[in-house]
Amino acid sequence: MDYQLLKTFIAVSEYGSFSKASEYLYISATAIVKQMNLLEKQTDLHLFNRTKRGTTLTESGKIFYEDAKFLIHYWETMVEHAR
Repeated sequence: MDYQLLKTFIAVSEYGSFSKASEYLYISATAIVKQMNLLEKQTDLHLFNRTKRGTTLTESGKIFYEDAKFLIHYWETMVEHAR
Protein backbone atom coordinates (compact mmCIF):
# COMPACT_ATOMS: atom_id res chain seq x y z
CA MET A 1 0.00 0.00 0.00
CA ASP A 2 1.34 3.32 -1.02
CA TYR A 3 0.99 6.67 0.74
CA GLN A 4 0.12 8.48 -2.51
CA LEU A 5 -2.61 5.97 -3.40
CA LEU A 6 -4.22 6.57 -0.02
CA LYS A 7 -3.97 10.36 -0.41
CA THR A 8 -5.58 10.10 -3.85
CA PHE A 9 -8.30 7.77 -2.53
CA ILE A 10 -9.12 10.25 0.24
CA ALA A 11 -9.30 13.13 -2.25
CA VAL A 12 -11.64 11.24 -4.59
CA SER A 13 -13.78 10.22 -1.62
CA GLU A 14 -14.05 13.76 -0.30
CA TYR A 15 -14.52 15.52 -3.66
CA GLY A 16 -16.88 12.91 -5.07
CA SER A 17 -15.32 12.84 -8.51
CA PHE A 18 -12.10 11.98 -10.27
CA SER A 19 -11.98 15.32 -12.09
CA LYS A 20 -12.43 17.41 -8.93
CA ALA A 21 -9.81 15.34 -7.12
CA SER A 22 -7.46 15.80 -10.09
CA GLU A 23 -7.85 19.58 -9.85
CA TYR A 24 -7.09 19.46 -6.12
CA LEU A 25 -4.07 17.17 -6.55
CA TYR A 26 -2.79 18.83 -9.76
CA ILE A 27 -2.66 15.56 -11.69
CA SER A 28 -4.75 14.37 -14.61
CA ALA A 29 -8.11 12.68 -14.13
CA THR A 30 -6.74 9.75 -16.15
CA ALA A 31 -3.92 9.34 -13.62
CA ILE A 32 -6.47 9.41 -10.79
CA VAL A 33 -8.56 6.70 -12.46
CA LYS A 34 -5.48 4.54 -13.00
CA GLN A 35 -4.43 4.96 -9.37
CA MET A 36 -7.89 4.06 -8.07
CA ASN A 37 -8.10 1.04 -10.36
CA LEU A 38 -4.70 -0.07 -9.03
CA LEU A 39 -5.83 0.43 -5.43
CA GLU A 40 -8.98 -1.63 -6.02
CA LYS A 41 -6.91 -4.35 -7.67
CA GLN A 42 -4.32 -4.41 -4.86
CA THR A 43 -6.98 -4.60 -2.16
CA ASP A 44 -9.41 -6.79 -4.11
CA LEU A 45 -12.17 -4.38 -3.04
CA HIS A 46 -14.79 -2.44 -4.98
CA LEU A 47 -14.40 0.99 -3.35
CA PHE A 48 -16.42 3.30 -5.61
CA ASN A 49 -19.77 3.44 -7.33
CA ARG A 50 -18.95 5.26 -10.56
CA THR A 51 -21.59 7.26 -12.41
CA LYS A 52 -21.60 10.04 -14.97
CA ARG A 53 -22.35 12.44 -12.10
CA GLY A 54 -19.35 11.41 -9.99
CA THR A 55 -18.42 8.78 -7.48
CA THR A 56 -19.77 7.56 -4.18
CA LEU A 57 -18.21 5.13 -1.78
CA THR A 58 -19.42 1.56 -1.52
CA GLU A 59 -19.91 0.14 1.96
CA SER A 60 -16.38 -1.29 1.74
CA GLY A 61 -15.18 2.09 0.52
CA LYS A 62 -16.68 3.86 3.54
CA ILE A 63 -14.84 1.56 5.93
CA PHE A 64 -11.64 1.84 3.90
CA TYR A 65 -11.95 5.65 3.89
CA GLU A 66 -12.07 5.90 7.69
CA ASP A 67 -9.06 3.64 8.06
CA ALA A 68 -7.15 5.43 5.27
CA LYS A 69 -7.66 8.77 7.03
CA PHE A 70 -6.30 7.21 10.23
CA LEU A 71 -3.27 5.78 8.43
CA ILE A 72 -2.44 9.07 6.69
CA HIS A 73 -2.76 10.97 9.97
CA TYR A 74 -0.57 8.39 11.72
CA TRP A 75 2.02 8.55 8.90
CA GLU A 76 2.19 12.35 9.04
CA THR A 77 2.44 12.33 12.84
CA MET A 78 5.20 9.70 12.68
CA VAL A 79 7.21 11.81 10.21
CA GLU A 80 6.72 14.93 12.33
CA HIS A 81 7.90 13.13 15.48
CA ALA A 82 10.97 11.86 13.66
CA ARG A 83 11.86 15.39 12.57
